[in-house]
Amino acid sequence: MSDGNLGASLFTDRPVSRNVLLWTSLGATIALVALGWHQRLWLWGLIVTAPVLLLALIDLAQRHHSLRRNYPASARFRWLFEWLRPFLRSYIVESDLDGRPYSHDERALVYQRAKGEEDAHPFGTELDVYSGEYEWLAHSIAPNSKAPEDSRVMVGTGQCAKPYSASRLNISAMSFGALGANAIEALNWGAKKGGFYHDTGEGGLSPYHLKHGGDVVWELGSGYFGCRTRDGKFDAGEFAEKAQHEQVVMTEIKLSQGAKPGHGGLLPGAKVTEEIARTRDVPVGQDCLSPPGHSAFSTPRELIEFAARMREMSGGKPVGIKLCVGYPHELFAVMKAMLESGVLIDFIVVDGAEGGTGAAPTELSDRVGMPLREGLILARNALVGTGLKDKVRLAASGKVASGAAIAMNAALGADWCNAARAFMFSLGCVQSMRCHTDTCPTGVATQSRARQRGLVVPDKAERVARYHQATLKALHEIVVAAGVDCPDQLDPHHLRQRVNVAEMRSLTEIYHFAEPGELIDGSPDKKLAQWWRQANPDSFRPNA
Repeated sequence: MSDGNLGASLFTDRPVSRNVLLWTSLGATIALVALGWHQRLWLWGLIVTAPVLLLALIDLAQRHHSLRRNYPASARFRWLFEWLRPFLRSYIVESDLDGRPYSHDERALVYQRAKGEEDAHPFGTELDVYSGEYEWLAHSIAPNSKAPEDSRVMVGTGQCAKPYSASRLNISAMSFGALGANAIEALNWGAKKGGFYHDTGEGGLSPYHLKHGGDVVWELGSGYFGCRTRDGKFDAGEFAEKAQHEQVVMTEIKLSQGAKPGHGGLLPGAKVTEEIARTRDVPVGQDCLSPPGHSAFSTPRELIEFAARMREMSGGKPVGIKLCVGYPHELFAVMKAMLESGVLIDFIVVDGAEGGTGAAPTELSDRVGMPLREGLILARNALVGTGLKDKVRLAASGKVASGAAIAMNAALGADWCNAARAFMFSLGCVQSMRCHTDTCPTGVATQSRARQRGLVVPDKAERVARYHQATLKALHEIVVAAGVDCPDQLDPHHLRQRVNVAEMRSLTEIYHFAEPGELIDGSPDKKLAQWWRQANPDSFRPNA
């Protein structure tokens, strides 16, 4: 519609319905001026009608939004309800079991445990136990009430001079920058109180990770933040200096992340403050994007050698890798590199595609990367099949929030679990889905000092510690019910999966679980055997 026809459009094509607010506000304004002049009440009415009329005229004249041009003023309600939609859905529309990525009940469990409130659930399960998605853990007719309550995991091969005793649940990678300073402080203080570790994420080792004395796992991504040269390469000298800090108990090479595999970390420029820029050695106010791949190595063998170098420079502390499993032969190639070189990494963290992130392309989050269960089983088979499972520890990361999730991952081979969003909930996160906008309403995922003020560090640190303690207590209750001594004794046969309304199977009937040394001796499973043949310790590309 041209400006020449603008006036004509007001009197054609059902003008009353399309321009209802324009006509209403115009008529009301004229009436107020005409009738209320002598009563001095017209000013109060104009406070309402005049702004609406002005908005309608602006919408009618502007050229960028068709809806606003055709429905002046009234079209703005669309954006109002679009903005309100996630809040209305979360608080009014969704049931207790709806909601993504975490349902109301899943979030409520974390909140209750973090606050030290009663977390028992009344009246029985709300889950449909005959749904094809239902799964459960088998229990024993003779519960083991003597199972020790505090069960930890010793991490570190014989090549490690300073092994680390890890909790069964720890704080997963969340960078300073993605989270605010108060959130990082509260997480680390909570880790100190609860005796578990805090992964830095790839954003570097900040002062807030070290302020309260909690154990820290320093994660290095492809950007090498905190130990990088000006051109973005790995700085060995700076790494050695920081990695020997007494709070840094392990270091970790991030190969990929479940929510955005192959993309590298992304911190929007709006969140790159001067402080973050100093921590990461990057420019202020610019998007901080890690390269898709590492420059310090390019083959499985070089990866293992780089890890060994990191271990040496850190003073003999455990070093591991974190990845979302992609091509199975690549993971198997890392196993071959360890076997042929005799150099071992100390642990592997498998991140699932269902894992969280502060910002990522939707296509990568939704359609790229292997879910945790399949990735964990594959990593377990790789370690067991090469005889390395008793040396190289295995951890799971990806939507872990309860004792049941830890137990189920343990049954699939995980020695411990890491959680990110669950610990964010313990800080007060309400899943507003605004992590990438720097407008987090609870002060968790923001660099705004005004918003961070709402997050009181001593109070939230207590919540972090309480949530961890209550969740491990729930894990212990499952261990007792299963009749075993510790989570290490949970096996795939403890897990049951409903495949349809009338059939249940043990996971051993659904997936193949390798026997010790099976890959070396020749696996009877055709897929495992094929991936092992494709694995090349000197290239991530498959053998022909």
